[in-house]
Amino acid sequence: MSCTSQNKQIEDQSNLRELLEAAYKNNSTIHVNSGNSIPLLPDKIWLVIRGMVKLGSVTFNGDELLLGLAGPGQPFGEPMSGMEVYEAICTTDCDLICINLKDIENSHALSSAMASAMYHRYRQSQRLLSLLGLRKVQERIQGFLEMLIQEYGIACNEGIRLDLRLTHQEIASALSTTRVTVTRVLGHLRSEGWLKFDSSRHLILTKSYKAR
Repeated sequence: MSCTSQNKQIEDQSNLRELLEAAYKNNSTIHVNSGNSIPLLPDKIWLVIRGMVKLGSVTFNGDELLLGLAGPGQPFGEPMSGMEVYEAICTTDCDLICINLKDIENSHALSSAMASAMYHRYRQSQRLLSLLGLRKVQERIQGFLEMLIQEYGIACNEGIRLDLRLTHQEIASALSTTRVTVTRVLGHLRSEGWLKFDSSRHLILTKSYKAR
């Protein structure tokens, strides 16, 4: 993602948050603690105001899949999914707004802002799918971390920190590989100095990191 595209995404997300917070007022903002699930309803769209939500599903074989992530200014919900979403879980403490589909349909400003936010979610899904086409697992993992850093990273003294923690199994499920392989590759990237972890186990792509 180019700097121009990334700045446009941040601007769109900020505009949507401001629009919804003004329309729904603070008394309609719902706080959900980290680790709790969020109900997914057929006529509701959720919007993240603060925090991060992990979206997942389950295969017929019972394997858990990571479908995507929704951060500040990004929507999610059953109407946006072409498959039966298994769960939406807060990976951090979250503030959310629940929006009726009819409210979106009846407001030009809201529907326009929501369309822009959904477009960025679509781009995330497409990029995740493109990573699955890479033959080398290390390239998949690096590309996945780059995607997360570009969308949710925060600059720090050592590089860019990801204020989001995913287990090795969750990364593996997103990239069609195994937990053991993810652990091995992350260890290799850490030994090369491409990434490190802070005292809170947040991942940091170091200053030697360069998006491909």
